[in-house]
Amino acid sequence: MNWANRLTMSRLVLTIAFVAALNSSWHYARTSALIIFIVAGLTDFVDGEVARRYGIITNFGKLMDPLVDKIMIAAAFISLVPLKAVPAWAATTVVARDFLITGVRLMASAKGRVLPAETLGKQKTSWQIITVIFFLALLAASELRYLDERSTWWIRAWHQAGPVLVWITVALTVYSGLGFTWRNREVISPTN
Repeated sequence: MNWANRLTMSRLVLTIAFVAALNSSWHYARTSALIIFIVAGLTDFVDGEVARRYGIITNFGKLMDPLVDKIMIAAAFISLVPLKAVPAWAATTVVARDFLITGVRLMASAKGRVLPAETLGKQKTSWQIITVIFFLALLAASELRYLDERSTWWIRAWHQAGPVLVWITVALTVYSGLGFTWRNREVISPTN
């Protein structure tokens, strides 16, 4: 397994640590979750750079990199629902789109094809990561006592900027998913 693929698999381990931290009750859990999520997001950028720079792009990486991204993002969105950061309908949309794309990729794989991530899908992932980090940063700030009952800027950010980020993310998620499915419609055609 090359370094790019190791970084991809490390993101899976970091995702498990992120979910554990975010859902634990110890004092700096949300701050820890933010740091873990940022590190995991950085591995997403670095693994692709390493693979391209050193010419070690593999079918494993083409399949696993977007799959691990989906697991990381789905885990984050699902974990943010009980914290009232992300509405359940938005998390469901993100997860449903990812199941759809994974299904298309599995059908392509059964036909001997590997469908790598597309540019729009990567942009969608970037917006998803920004949205998650936004909410995690506000949760961490409240945990680190940077905010008190007199601080209202974070409440405005949470209730005004947060929903805007969620809508942008969901729109890109749906648009990129429909586009990917349309461009690869021959893979799911019942006549093939």
